[in-house]
Amino acid sequence: MRYAWAIFWTFLLVHMTVYVVSSMIGVSYDAAQGTILGLVAAILICIIPAILPAGPAKDSHQH
Repeated sequence: MRYAWAIFWTFLLVHMTVYVVSSMIGVSYDAAQGTILGLVAAILICIIPAILPAGPAKDSHQH
């Protein structure tokens, strides 16, 4: 369920950003561009936590 919400909100926020930016630069809104960017961002958001380590390294000594 966590991934479904992440994909939903990413998709929604990317479309909102594409709409606002396209309005600011004076071009027409392109839903296909927002969908492609949303899917790429959602995939990155779901993959990056799997790549990152879960906790601090065992060799790290913090003072």
